[in-house]
Amino acid sequence: MTDTSLAFVRKELAERRDPPSSFVGPVAWLRTNLFGSLFDALLTVMGVAIVVSLVWSVLDFAVVRAVWSAESGEACRAEGVGACWPFVEAYWKQFVYGRYPAEERWRPTLVFVLFAATLIPLAMPKVPYKRLNVIAFLVVMPIVSYFLLTGGIFGLVPVETTLWGGLLVTLIVSVVGIVCSLPLGILLALGRRSKLPIVKMLCVVTIEFWRGVPLITVLFMASNMLPLFMPAGMDVDKLLRALIGVAIFTSAYLAETIRGGLQAIPKGQYEGAMALGLGYWQMMGLIVMPQALKLVIPGIVNSFISLFKDTTLVLIVSIFDLLGMIQASLSDPIWISPVTGKTGYLVAAMLFWIFCFGMSRYSQWMERRLATGHKR
Repeated sequence: MTDTSLAFVRKELAERRDPPSSFVGPVAWLRTNLFGSLFDALLTVMGVAIVVSLVWSVLDFAVVRAVWSAESGEACRAEGVGACWPFVEAYWKQFVYGRYPAEERWRPTLVFVLFAATLIPLAMPKVPYKRLNVIAFLVVMPIVSYFLLTGGIFGLVPVETTLWGGLLVTLIVSVVGIVCSLPLGILLALGRRSKLPIVKMLCVVTIEFWRGVPLITVLFMASNMLPLFMPAGMDVDKLLRALIGVAIFTSAYLAETIRGGLQAIPKGQYEGAMALGLGYWQMMGLIVMPQALKLVIPGIVNSFISLFKDTTLVLIVSIFDLLGMIQASLSDPIWISPVTGKTGYLVAAMLFWIFCFGMSRYSQWMERRLATGHKR
């Protein structure tokens, strides 16, 4: 028989005890993710050493050994100095506005303000009056910006696009390319999946042609070859040619990205939409396309980021964007030094990184917000 004197029955809950420190907390995380094995530990140490070395190199050049105050590049020519920030201070207005007349720079500044005032509420889901916001961003803001920048009306001094430059041109090319290429890409993607042979063939030829040539060739052709096919006496603005070339080029890549999203939609979604009696465009606009675009947000934003960085190629057609203005400023004999170029390119890298990182983080936030299909 069992000795009942050895039995034990708990009549109250045991006291709560914290888990061992080897399983929770920062030490456990480091042991699991970074030092789980000898090989992981070696990779971690090497990675940390490389990151620290790179970060220190940048900080040493940009902060520790940097020249912060000078009237010319003489102080930046000394041996062992770092970034020449007085050069950036002297040229920052050219970096932003290009060769836009100094007394008229309030006009592009107002354009920047209008752009931010219409884009920021549009990017915030909970801000009301979205339809009016879209109209303001896609219709009102471009028209007002065009007349502000070009002038010629309401007493504004005319300013040719050849004087535009810097960050102003970078944003114009990238924003116009993004806004125009997305609807074009959607139409090309739908056309490539069309059951009409002629429509499908035209879309396939368009997509494959523009994807088969580099952007630098597109810009060169738009700037130098397009005028040869225009009627005598008719000319198209050089910046407008670049905008058209960039928009069509990007739309070809977006078309394939969007087509991948359309192919990922289950057939039942099409059948359900047709069972409800929806027409083709209603089915695409209300049922299929919103789901397809949600699936390919990473690919779309990747194309937008690539477009933003590729705006530097407009320099090939003598349009001075941000990088073009930095390169042009390096020929100033007052500021010539071994570190002037490095400083200018560091500024360009930081600005491009800020914009691209912002687009990347916003797209990730939108992905999490729209991932309703994964919620339980």
